[in-house]
Amino acid sequence: AASASSAERSVLEEEFKWLLKEEVHAVLKQLQDILKEASRRFTLPSGVGEGPTKQENFALGATSSDQVKGILTLQGDTLCQAEVNLKTLRTNQLLHFAFREDKQWKMQQIQDARNHVNQAIYLLTNRGENYTFQTGAEVLKLMDTVMLQLSRARNRLMTPATMTLPEVATSGLTKMFTPSLPSDILLNFYVNVNKLCLLVYQLHALQPNSTKNFRPSGSAILHNPGAMFELNNQRFEVSHVHKVECVVPWLNDALVFFTVSLQLCQQLKDKISVFSSYWNFRPY
Repeated sequence: AASASSAERSVLEEEFKWLLKEEVHAVLKQLQDILKEASRRFTLPSGVGEGPTKQENFALGATSSDQVKGILTLQGDTLCQAEVNLKTLRTNQLLHFAFREDKQWKMQQIQDARNHVNQAIYLLTNRGENYTFQTGAEVLKLMDTVMLQLSRARNRLMTPATMTLPEVATSGLTKMFTPSLPSDILLNFYVNVNKLCLLVYQLHALQPNSTKNFRPSGSAILHNPGAMFELNNQRFEVSHVHKVECVVPWLNDALVFFTVSLQLCQQLKDKISVFSSYWNFRPY
């Protein structure tokens, strides 16, 4: 590059100007189209002019046992209804719980992921077709901010929040069901990649005079049997854990859109960087 003739430099400069003026906008338009498609997956309209987001039913099932079964009704980022059947291991009772009529549960991960996608779309539409990028650095900066939002959206779906058992026990979810959950049952819903997951903990109350070495467990996505915690001066130990899940196809679609968009951003950054490495050799 250092020995490039002035004619070659001139051609490269013209190519770079074309890249900034034309190709960058073509990629931004492509990214907008893909991300709008991703955003639509989160709101799942039932069709043009057909009113609100449609509801979808998903059957929860475990591969290992039939201790827990359930039906979840998802509408965008909201669990509108949940029905859970649990066969307790100690008493072999069949318990049935369902959301109260007046209760719905926001899936924060889905809501956050959608917000990050919409923020990425806003960043892209903010640089309209008539906007002229002056430097490669300006494009790189925009790509970095868009990629940050997309990475956050993807991470929210792929990385469930960790919680302590007292946090699970005192979350609003415990008050959503009718009949009320017994004191020895805890539930938690979360998203993991493209799956909607339900954890059911069966607890064993530890007697005050128990000789068992009490060690409260920390924060985790899933607490294994033997995990202990204290709530309202009562100590508990997890005796059984059941995890059931269902695949949500449109979450899978959204994750594919994120991956494709991140690749497009990276390809544009790479093209800009090739030219930038040339300018570093400019003799003036």
